[in-house]
Amino acid sequence: MEEKSHRTKLPHTVIVKAPGLLPMLYTPREICEELDIAESTLRDWLQTGVPHQRDNRNRIWINGESFAGWVDGQRKPKTLSKLSEDEAYCMHCNQVSKLISPQIHPIKGNLVLI
Repeated sequence: MEEKSHRTKLPHTVIVKAPGLLPMLYTPREICEELDIAESTLRDWLQTGVPHQRDNRNRIWINGESFAGWVDGQRKPKTLSKLSEDEAYCMHCNQVSKLISPQIHPIKGNLVLI
């Protein structure tokens, strides 16, 4: 049976601030203060796969670089696809739409009216 990879939905502030973490060991409380999240949230994430280690006194330590890598891995992958000449991206429904008989009128530089 194939295991399904689970993505954790992360707050925008975590996505923005995580790359700024230093390559050192943080306690959960320090990570929470740096990222402005609740400690219970981080403890839930620890159960879903945040890379961490425990010392001989069973305290949790989180490497900043490893955590930033985990956050980056949880992000939704960007879908990069080139549009063909008769397609446009709809800002309302966030999908590629087929244009019916498109007429292109150059305006200035790369700007065109469709």
